[in-house]
Amino acid sequence: MAANMRGLTQFIADIRGARVRELEEKRINKEMANIRKKFKDGNLDGYQKKKYVAKIIFTYILGYKVDVGHMEAVNLISSSKYSEKQIGYLAVTLLMHENSDFLRLVVNSIRKDLDENNEVSNCLALHAIANVGSSEMAEALSEDVHRLLISPTSQTFVKKKAALTLLRLYRKHPTVIPAAEWALRLVSIMDDQDLGVVICVTSLIMALAQDHLDAYAVCYTKAVDRLHRLVIEGEYSATYAYYKVPSPWLQVKLLRLLQYYAPSEDATLRSVLHEVLQTIMNNSAEPSRNVQHNNAQHAVLFEAISLAIHLDASSPLVGTSAVLLARFISSKETNVRYLGLDTMAHLAARADSLEPLKKHQGTIILSLRDKDISVRRRALDLLYSMCDTDNSELIVGELLRYLKVADYALREEMVLKIAILTEKYANSYKWYVDTILQLISAAGDHVGDEVWYRVVQIVTNTEDLQEYAAKVVFEHLKSPSTHESLVKVGGYILGEYGHLIANDTGYSPLEQFQVLHSKSQFCVASTRSLLLSTYIKWVNVFPEIKPQLINIFERYRHVLDAELQQRACEFYSLASRPDDDEVLQNVCEEMPPFPPRVSALIGRLNRKLGDTEDKRTWIHGGKEMNLERHANSRKATLGPGSSATGTTTVTGNTDAQDVMSSLAGLNLSSPGEQSDLSRVDSSVVAPRVAVGPSVEKWFNKLIYSADGVLYEDVQIQIGIKSRYQGHLGQLAIYLGNKISVPLTSFTSTIHVNDSEALSATFAKIPPNILVPRTQSQQLLHVECKKAFSSFPILTVSFLAGAHQSVSIRLPISVTKFIEGVKLGQADFFERWKVIGGAPREAQAVFPITLDGTGQLDLVRYRQVVSGNHLEILGDVDPNPNNLVAAGVLHTSVDGKVGCLLRLEPNREAKLCRLTVRSTSEDVAAEVLRLIEKLLRLDSS
Repeated sequence: MAANMRGLTQFIADIRGARVRELEEKRINKEMANIRKKFKDGNLDGYQKKKYVAKIIFTYILGYKVDVGHMEAVNLISSSKYSEKQIGYLAVTLLMHENSDFLRLVVNSIRKDLDENNEVSNCLALHAIANVGSSEMAEALSEDVHRLLISPTSQTFVKKKAALTLLRLYRKHPTVIPAAEWALRLVSIMDDQDLGVVICVTSLIMALAQDHLDAYAVCYTKAVDRLHRLVIEGEYSATYAYYKVPSPWLQVKLLRLLQYYAPSEDATLRSVLHEVLQTIMNNSAEPSRNVQHNNAQHAVLFEAISLAIHLDASSPLVGTSAVLLARFISSKETNVRYLGLDTMAHLAARADSLEPLKKHQGTIILSLRDKDISVRRRALDLLYSMCDTDNSELIVGELLRYLKVADYALREEMVLKIAILTEKYANSYKWYVDTILQLISAAGDHVGDEVWYRVVQIVTNTEDLQEYAAKVVFEHLKSPSTHESLVKVGGYILGEYGHLIANDTGYSPLEQFQVLHSKSQFCVASTRSLLLSTYIKWVNVFPEIKPQLINIFERYRHVLDAELQQRACEFYSLASRPDDDEVLQNVCEEMPPFPPRVSALIGRLNRKLGDTEDKRTWIHGGKEMNLERHANSRKATLGPGSSATGTTTVTGNTDAQDVMSSLAGLNLSSPGEQSDLSRVDSSVVAPRVAVGPSVEKWFNKLIYSADGVLYEDVQIQIGIKSRYQGHLGQLAIYLGNKISVPLTSFTSTIHVNDSEALSATFAKIPPNILVPRTQSQQLLHVECKKAFSSFPILTVSFLAGAHQSVSIRLPISVTKFIEGVKLGQADFFERWKVIGGAPREAQAVFPITLDGTGQLDLVRYRQVVSGNHLEILGDVDPNPNNLVAAGVLHTSVDGKVGCLLRLEPNREAKLCRLTVRSTSEDVAAEVLRLIEKLLRLDSS
């Protein structure tokens, strides 16, 4: 920069040549005066403006205040020359704070640079937005930055900068960014061919997804797919191989992103993730001699272990992880020890059994004395999480011993954790009291009020503990040096329960008074106030030391502290009343038990260890605390479990005897034990489905046929072929690209409204590109668990210039899982009669149309009934126009449900009566609804 501007070069040389600060200031003042004069005179060309603004920037960097050149910097931004524009942007980002009035003048110039088809101008503008990041700039320009990010014409380095700029704006002004609205389009960029773009946009999505889990749920499948392509398929360029590890930064981000969501119920995703995690662990089994390779591999490995723990803490992968972690916590490298302890704490906070961790308890305790304080912190966290009833005395004892020599930065946190563990895992009340009083004695100033408050609550609420607590606290008070927190505990407990030990040798009222009062001279006013309350209680129960107590009240009546003086006066008045007066006795009644309450210690600890910007998916403190947090946490309404992609083998039981028995063996005594079709997950919001005459026509036809077109427009065609057997089914979904360009970032997801009744999973993760003029097939496996009434929804989204999304209903109805049954006339009517009428009978009468010859369309009626998998029975109804059918619905949870049907069309009246009887009233109503709708289509 300076090489092209001789004036700037000379100015810098003069400054550097100044021998003392006075000469430097004199040279700068002279230059600033000259610049002011030049700017005031005007008529400067671009080069001169650039030169003078550069001098101002240099002066500012040296630490001098500058009050000139702001307007000229704004003008330079509008220049068409890169060097001038660069200096202008540099001046704006350095000289102007985010609330500067001058920034309003540059917004339009920045927007113009964002709109230009010039990558350099785009990048300069993005730098300025990210560095300044004011709320006004975010509101005015976030849409333009987003447009640059999603534009198919943007260069890769522009996309990267745009993603990071949006991340910066979101962190500063989250309400300005319409995160949920942009979700699908941003997630689609995770399929970009350039891994640099994917890394940047994943960083952005990590921040957005933490606050909008539902909207960004589709990123779960994208993350799994990208990990599989990186780790298993090796789909990356040599540029992104860091010491033979494929893009470790991206792997770490994707593995962390998956931890924000609840583990997927999808079999395919779980299988793919297992393969990925297993491969990562296998690759890290043997350390390399290359330090950089080890660092990259360890970064990925530790995040993979955290994800494995998150997915299933009892899986074999976690067993492998525990072995690896045991090796890492003994490593010579500080970073590896740190990560090993931190990840082991995650395991301790999730694992069903702590036995594998207890094998390394000695090593972990030794880590408390590590030379690095961050390692000591992690060791403390791990011991806190792995503590249970069996090892609590050992761990708490070690922590107490270490507390005396621990860093001051650790002590407050240690005190809270020791107090929580002591209370939570106390084997006896005596051990609790002994330990907590040792803690208060050892920790001193690091004991917060919450600690001794909690001791008082527990002692007050535990009658068997009160006498022992009074003795122990008295013994602690006898030591030469006693911390004020212990004096507070002693004052309260002896005031309430000192009378319980007053008859024992060495614990007389006078001795209690002398020991406690000897500590008061070293206490602050608030503690002395508490001790005065203790003394007035003693006046009531220890009349033998009443003169000494009244004497103290008399002396405290004249102190300067208003609180102490008021208490002393009131207590002196109470103590001076006649012995037969009951006022003092009533005032000094024993404290009632405290109402049950959550320990304030845990709340204090959680506030101290509050979430960072990248929120943890777990907390220290053991499995119970994490389960409680999970129960209270907000679940993603469109979680990965509803975006089904899995494998199921289609099998079925064709035993004719079982089929017949499901109809014959009716349980008439409990008709209510059926599937509840009204039970759906109200938290799950279904996508808005495509509508139109053709879409409706195709869908209705596929309800009673096995294959056909489901959806078609100018870009894509979707067709299906299906087969069902028992409670399982398989759909081949054909996705055709009708245009001459590829459909990129292609995503297929299935939304099931009631996952407890129906599951739908893809056999494998769908491909993310649909090449031109070709057709792709995806297998979908479905399982009927219970009767259901809502159709699954297939959502297809892709990039074809712009981001597009289509949601359509899949023709998967409850009748698809019905198997026809052949019955004779006698068997049919016997079962018809046994089932009986309402509520197991559903009936409807509706108008019908006649065919072209004025006759009933019996062929179509048969197509509809048999297409819904019911067996049409011949020679059952004497009227040849009537249809009689039977079938059995197969479900994996509710078993088999019998279903009988009678269809009675009337040509003269142009009406039809449809009656369905079933062992489940819900099945009867649903079969009636489906078939009636299809037959009504004729009349419309």
